[in-house]
Order: sequence, then C-alpha cells, then structure tokens
Amino acid sequence: MADPTAPNRPVRILLADDQPLLRTGFRMVLGAEPDLDIVAEAGDGVEAVELSRRLLPDVVLMDIRMPRMDGVTATRAIVDARLPVRVLILTTFDLDEYVVGALRAGASGFLAKDVPAEDLVTAIHTVAGGDAVVAPRILRRLLDRFADALPDPAASPPKALSALTDREREVLVQVARGLSNAEIARALSVSETTIKTHVGHVLTKLGLRDRVQAVVLAYESGLVRPGA
Repeated sequence: MADPTAPNRPVRILLADDQPLLRTGFRMVLGAEPDLDIVAEAGDGVEAVELSRRLLPDVVLMDIRMPRMDGVTATRAIVDARLPVRVLILTTFDLDEYVVGALRAGASGFLAKDVPAEDLVTAIHTVAGGDAVVAPRILRRLLDRFADALPDPAASPPKALSALTDREREVLVQVARGLSNAEIARALSVSETTIKTHVGHVLTKLGLRDRVQAVVLAYESGLVRPGA
C-alpha cells in the first residue's frame, strides 16, 4: 500500500451514503479537487465496512443513517478492525442523536451535510493527516445540551490533568474552544510547530487518540464550559 504521507499523493476517499443523489453531489464537488481521489461508493454500512477492508481508503465519508448497518456501527467495525482508515461522519442534523455514539465509536470528524465545499475539503485533509475535526456549531449545541451534567470548573481539576504543564493546559483550553494550531499559535505568540508539539504532549499524557477526545475531556472535566 502506498504511503499516505507521500508528497503529491491524492487522499483516497470512500463515499458511504444510501442516497445516490447525494453521493453524486459529493463526487462532483470532490472530484474537482486534484488532490482527492474517490475510489468507491457504498450504499449502506455493511458495504462501507467491506470496501474499507478491501480498498483501505484514507478517509470514509460516512452517513449516519443507512440501511443494514448504520454509520455508527460501521465506524466502530472499521476502528475495531484497526484498519488504517479514518472516518469522517456527515449528517443532515446538527444534533443527530448519534453524535456521541459516533465519536465514541472512533470517528475522526463530524460535519453537517450542508458544510461549504471548501470546508469539507479542508476537513478531509485534516482527518487524512491524522487529526480530527468537529463542526463548531455541532460541538457547541452538543455541549450546551449537556451543560448541566458537566462538573463545576471551580472544583479541583481531575488527576489526569495534573500531568499537564500550565502551558499544555492552556493549549488544551484553546483546542477545546475550537481553535486550530495556527490560531492558538497567534493567540499565544509562539510558532505553530510549538503548538503542534504541545498538542502532541497533551494527547500522549492524557492517553487520547485525537483532538476530538481532547475537547470532550476538557468539557467533561470542567476545564472549559459551553459559552465560556
């Protein structure tokens, strides 16, 4: 299999959606990008898992609601199989009831289907590069919905966060607020490379897979609260 980090190598994409018209629309938009390559389409979750095993795409654009197997179950099957495949969930609803389940299943991103084309392309590259992305409005509404269940930020921080330096905790707060590495670097007046290093240390120390899990932990621990 070709090295996904090799220069000039297009990102290989599998489209998984039970609506042929939507798949056609995504194919038209993404097919116009020279650095993206749509290798196959799946009409349900079972087919998505089978094609992921056989073709090993870099990214699966996964619909949530599909016949035979929904997107959450399909995502979990792909992640549990330890395939070198990342899953970017697309949904019609900002607060689909499956959002939490999809993230817990190992999805690397979550976007609404009406996302602007340029944002979708950026998200695909972000996920393919090993990072994660969640549409700000989805994350905001999700966290607002469960705000009452979150701990008081004035309380003592959980022991897990004690492993972080003050700067790493500061970076985690900015990540939880949805800032990119470049935006955090500007806010803290340091280089983007430095921020990338800090983010890596945060993920390693806290045993997290990606930025999505870091965001969830930051809110669950009370380090950050919705609207703060």
